[in-house]
Amino acid sequence: MKYGPTRGELKLRLAISLLGMGMMFFALLTRGLGGIAGVEIVLIAGTFFGGTAGWSAWQLLRKDD
Repeated sequence: MKYGPTRGELKLRLAISLLGMGMMFFALLTRGLGGIAGVEIVLIAGTFFGGTAGWSAWQLLRKDD
């Protein structure tokens, strides 16, 4: 991929996404899920961090630099 992110940037994105998922799960374990707004926040954050982590991992696996 000529114009895509570098391997270093993909690794950083993956690390930040995994850290965000870990922080979200830690918050859920310590604070619990409070109502429908909490469910919405967890779904949106989980989709964002999970999608970014999955995309970054997929790009790292198929990148041939």
